[in-house]
Amino acid sequence: MAGPVTADPPAGGTATAGRPATSHPTAARPRLHWSDERLPARANPVPAWLRFFQSELRLVFGRPRNLALLGVLAIVPVLLGIVLRVSIGTAGGPGGPPFLNQLAGNGVFLALVVLFLTLTVLLLPLSVGVVSGDAIAGEAGHGTLRGLLTVPAGRTRLLAVKYAAIVVFSLAACLLVTVISLIMGFILFHVGSVTLLSGTTVSVGSGVLRVLAVALFAAAAMASLGAIGLAASTLTQHPVGAIAGVLVLTVASEICDQLPELSAIRSYLPTHYWLSWDGLFRSPVDWSGIEHGLVSCALYAVIFGAIAWAKLTSADITS
Repeated sequence: MAGPVTADPPAGGTATAGRPATSHPTAARPRLHWSDERLPARANPVPAWLRFFQSELRLVFGRPRNLALLGVLAIVPVLLGIVLRVSIGTAGGPGGPPFLNQLAGNGVFLALVVLFLTLTVLLLPLSVGVVSGDAIAGEAGHGTLRGLLTVPAGRTRLLAVKYAAIVVFSLAACLLVTVISLIMGFILFHVGSVTLLSGTTVSVGSGVLRVLAVALFAAAAMASLGAIGLAASTLTQHPVGAIAGVLVLTVASEICDQLPELSAIRSYLPTHYWLSWDGLFRSPVDWSGIEHGLVSCALYAVIFGAIAWAKLTSADITS
């Protein structure tokens, strides 16, 4: 006699008496296509220091006070150009002051006049002093410095980002003054071949490039002043004190540079080489004054940058 007939278990499962068939563990798990699987999160392609730098630039160029300073610097070439245009018209040509006669011959020189005045009457130094003096002291005054110092980003990177933003602001301020001065010079005055201090005549394009080189040299000078302001900013929690210290140092340096009795120390003063760009308007270019000026700016930036670093890295965040 044939034995009892038993049904074959369903494919992929098993059946037992009194218990329904169960599927195979792999049968209940749907197969996922490779495109449906969750991929690991992609790392942010922008480095952390670059995001920090971008945030600092937005902070510097977004403050109404700094924008007001840039606005004043932008207005100065316009007003000064109009005043000089009227002065030249009333001076009657050759009888006017020598620099006005030279400006009347070529509007390119308006940029040099404006850069000279904004440096000597401390408009550019004031703008850079405000930004640099507020860099660290402003954070301390608002109570945000302690949080920044506790972030794993590092104090050295914090200081480097702060100073880089100061350098960018210095460059932007000098280029703003120069570009607007060139535009006003082209509008208000005659523009033609540029006669250099050595008597050589160059094209307008070459003259404009030399003026832009002067602007870059002025920006380097302001960047060195920014290092002084940054160091002063680490020594106090009050931005006004740091800004005042930068301006007092600048004025004292300008006064000492004019005293014959202090001629032995003139070359060591921070402002001594600020106007030593006349070699750019000679043919061939006399680089001696430019080189000495850049070396002086670099030394001041390194010395006061080291002071700022020593002070910031040793600051007690618990106090």
